[in-house]
Amino acid sequence: MKVEVPGKVMRACEILREHGYQVYLVGGAIRDSLLGLAPTDWDITTDAVPEQVEELFPGALPTGKRFGTMTILIEGAPLEITTMRSDGPYSDLRRPDYIVYTDRLELDLARRDFTINAIGWEPFAGRLIDPFQGRKHLRKKLLVTVGEPAARFQEDPLRMLRLVRFQSTLGFRIERATAAVLPQLAHLIDSVSRERVLAELNRMLQGRELLSALKTLYESTLMEQVLPELAACHGLSAGPQHPYDLLTHSCTAAHFAHPDLPLRWAALLHDLGKQNSQGHEHAERSAAMAAEVLKRLRASTSLISRVSTLIAHHMFSVHPRSSDRAIRRFVGQVSAEVAFDLIKLRQADMAGMDVSPREIIAFGRAMEARIKDVLEQASALTIKDLQIDGGQIMEQFGLQPGPIVGQILSFLLDKVWEDPALNNPEALKRLAQDYLASLRGDQD
Repeated sequence: MKVEVPGKVMRACEILREHGYQVYLVGGAIRDSLLGLAPTDWDITTDAVPEQVEELFPGALPTGKRFGTMTILIEGAPLEITTMRSDGPYSDLRRPDYIVYTDRLELDLARRDFTINAIGWEPFAGRLIDPFQGRKHLRKKLLVTVGEPAARFQEDPLRMLRLVRFQSTLGFRIERATAAVLPQLAHLIDSVSRERVLAELNRMLQGRELLSALKTLYESTLMEQVLPELAACHGLSAGPQHPYDLLTHSCTAAHFAHPDLPLRWAALLHDLGKQNSQGHEHAERSAAMAAEVLKRLRASTSLISRVSTLIAHHMFSVHPRSSDRAIRRFVGQVSAEVAFDLIKLRQADMAGMDVSPREIIAFGRAMEARIKDVLEQASALTIKDLQIDGGQIMEQFGLQPGPIVGQILSFLLDKVWEDPALNNPEALKRLAQDYLASLRGDQD
């Protein structure tokens, strides 16, 4: 097996070797290369200490100098170089209290989390260094810790979520001894920053084997620690038409959702509100609960907004046989971009109800075709698309700024949804005049 190393990475390796230092490639790039995947991040380890790396690579940044890591720029791209080391105890459950530099790669690999990440590559001899059977575990698609599982997870509890993340993204099984310690140690995840937890959950959610990972997350009790609102759905009814309980429905929907982060989060959390209500109002309740979950995890404002918007509207009533007016109204209320995402969310929801794939695909294609047809008509979908604005309404009818102006514009938009041909200034003025007359008549 040959690892294809990018030229800029080889150049950095050559500089280190030319000055008499050992140099190896380690980590995810080697794992992915052995799996036939395209690596994105390349990490170099060497017996050169940070000060020596600084001498060889002017402008090197001390991004993790305390732990032996320097970031160099080579051919304009950043690259991490870390001095081989052994780690002391992890008193803060994240970083070692101290490190000891070494010139033995095996000692450096021994501090890593999983055997599949503890493989080194000597780039000049083209030789694998695999003291913990990582390549064997790659072939078996098995996730195993380096050394005692409890010790690895107690050093940095985030490794438990990394384990579940790799189960999702790689589709690997978890070794029994490794899985067995998770319920005993899950409570330690509370010591990990919410930002780090969110980063792992985000990666997990975009994996191809998400359903099995979510099952592990629940059975390990990690879900109770990081997503207690979701764990509470276990055993609850998802509704009379649902074949699964609320948790299984939510996890299945997330698994089959399009692998877009907001969509996966929306599918996972879309029915949280059903813990309190099975009616249509559960959508708004679920949206609020999802927003609170993501705020607690320190998610970005944009992600929170996107997810809560999708959940709030996921009970939309339009279907492929709806009228053009109904489709225009739907798109006008949520925007075209959100409408297309809502279709994908509905398909995921259907998958969570065990609807046949053929029916799910047919629904998506038909709905997307209807929306595209409405968009191609270039009809008015929102108030800003009307050929008249609030200022013109006030001038035409001698009105002062106030709620009445918005009511008139909403009335006009509703009429234009029904008949796009009405979207011209003269027709809109006549409609506005009739509407005002009807209001004044009601007042009389």
